[in-house]
Amino acid sequence: MAGTSTKKKAPARKRTPSKAETTPAGDGAANGKVAFTPDTPDVRIYRDSGHTHESLGLSVEDVLAMYRNMLLQRRFEERAAQMYGRQKIAGFLHLYIGQEAVSTGSVWGVRDTDPIITAYRDHGLGLARGMDPGACMAELFGKIDGSSRGKGGSMHFFDASKHFHGGHGIVGGQIPVGVGMGFACKYKEDGGCALVFFGDGAINQGAFHEAANLAALYDIPVLIIVENNEYAMGTSIERSRGDHQLYKQAYPYGMTAAVIDGMDLFEVYHAFKELGDEARGQADGQTKPFFVEVQTYRYRGHSMSDPQKYRTKEEMESKKDEDPIIRTKKYIIENDLATNDDLDAIDEEVKADVMASVEFAEQSPLPPVETMYEDVYVQEDYPFIA
Repeated sequence: MAGTSTKKKAPARKRTPSKAETTPAGDGAANGKVAFTPDTPDVRIYRDSGHTHESLGLSVEDVLAMYRNMLLQRRFEERAAQMYGRQKIAGFLHLYIGQEAVSTGSVWGVRDTDPIITAYRDHGLGLARGMDPGACMAELFGKIDGSSRGKGGSMHFFDASKHFHGGHGIVGGQIPVGVGMGFACKYKEDGGCALVFFGDGAINQGAFHEAANLAALYDIPVLIIVENNEYAMGTSIERSRGDHQLYKQAYPYGMTAAVIDGMDLFEVYHAFKELGDEARGQADGQTKPFFVEVQTYRYRGHSMSDPQKYRTKEEMESKKDEDPIIRTKKYIIENDLATNDDLDAIDEEVKADVMASVEFAEQSPLPPVETMYEDVYVQEDYPFIA
């Protein structure tokens, strides 16, 4: 596992320089022109860094808790897929299987009070933030005891008490909201740093560029995070963008970029701890935004209706060894943090918790009809509805 970062200077985009830009300083001064020197943006790479849990300041208990949380997400998603097949869950269902190191590592790396917002592939981040699995499963079932009272379903998990602000179905729509949360942290001077997650497909939305520009202009403490799982719905990143190196989206806005191995739990943890503290201005008192590309992979389709005909069996087979849960389990065993029996016991405990969440969802009643008009406005008398 790993956790340190390296910094490199990314090459500027190649183009033919103008005469003014290639004029030597002396000649330029004589002609009334100033030589042009382009900025070279900063990029931090979090990959193959070689850190251990000890070098990251993590205890054995921390590592096992993180492993358990990733397993909880995996088993929850597997059971949700089963319940969808039994028609207990309706509508859309976007599974997070394969991306658990991103959610767990990022949440463990920042403060519990840092606001988090994401897109519709939201189950993993919600569970990582500590949302109750029963309330989450009940939300999938559309029941009144769900995290959004059965009104949001899969795409709209929400728990303000955990500083988890959704789950949003509009592609890219949550990005300006998340940057606004970061602005609120700065305005209130509460030391917070907002985390804004979205998929690689959403990076082409104008909302991303507007929000990124404002984040840079106002030095907002926010991590603008693209979870690059290589496929926007069914289109590979290579086929949807002229330049699929997404970290370069930091350059036009003067941000530092970071590229993280999202299949490595320790890399994600270390990166988010370091970037979050810098964004909140912990070292120098200066808040700032970062653009973060987390390179990950989803093992299931875009949604339950996705036949996945756009990728080969050979590709899927080649990705198996990158599974973040398998990699973390291997680290635990090789470093004698726990035995196979210990980890099997954790897995059985997690499976029982997930089954309990299904039973809770089954027993929860459907929302009463009158709740249709609740939770629309803050005012209790709903003057605009009446």
